[in-house]
This record gives sequence, structure tokens and C-alpha cells, in this order.
Amino acid sequence: MSIIRDLLIGRTIHFIQPNLTVLDAARYMVQHNVGAAPVLEGANLVGIFSERDIMSKVVTQGLDPKTTRIAEVMSTTLRTLAPESSCEDAMVVMQEHGIRHLAVCDGNRLVGFLSLRDLLRQTLDEKSGEADMMRAYIQTSAS
Repeated sequence: MSIIRDLLIGRTIHFIQPNLTVLDAARYMVQHNVGAAPVLEGANLVGIFSERDIMSKVVTQGLDPKTTRIAEVMSTTLRTLAPESSCEDAMVVMQEHGIRHLAVCDGNRLVGFLSLRDLLRQTLDEKSGEADMMRAYIQTSAS
């Protein structure tokens, strides 16, 4: 199975800052087609803000997205993995903690941000490659 570092090659990290309003952050997330974004204060990872946070901490609480700051509603219980971790390790962490997004940190430095979709896509690609190799082996063995 692949390591997380392999999934990060050539990817842009879309991040937001804690002083943004929820509305501005939501617009940024829609513009970049991401369901969650790491929250950075300077170079430090201080939280994660997701669509789930918008629904559970803003909409259902009757907060105004035009004036509510990300710092007030972001998730601050952070689960991170090192880039050398396996994709399987990432999926286990996500399942154990009921999360769909995971920050990848090299020491204190954010180096990537993964979604469950990224990991599932990688797993499907690997399985497809294995199936292709098995088909080729069967075809050459049958000849």
C-alpha cells in the first residue's frame, strides 16, 4: 500500500486563516471545491474547518456567517499523521475518530491535507492495478 507522501505530490494545500468569516471561508472552499480546509495561524496548524462545522456550529446555532470568525467555530481537536505513514494508517485514524479529513504534518509543519475520498481513490487505483496484473498473468498462463 502507498504511503501518504505519494499522494501529496503536486497537490496544493488550500488553507484558511482563523480571522476569516465563515462566509468568506465557505466561498473559498466552494471556489476550490474542497469540503474542509486546514486553519493556519502563520505557519502553525491551529484547526480544521469543514462543511460539518458550518452545519453543526453555525447554521444550527443561528450564528451569522457574515460576522462569525473561523476561530470561533473551527475544530481544534486535531488528528495528524506523518507523510511516511501508510494510506491504511490514515484510513484507520479516520475510522477510529469519525473524521473525513486529515492533516499531514512533518514535525510541526503542515505538508498536506487528505480527504477520505483521496484515500479511497488511491485504494481503488491500487486494486485496479492488481486486478490488471492478475488478468495478464491468467492470460499468459492459459496460452
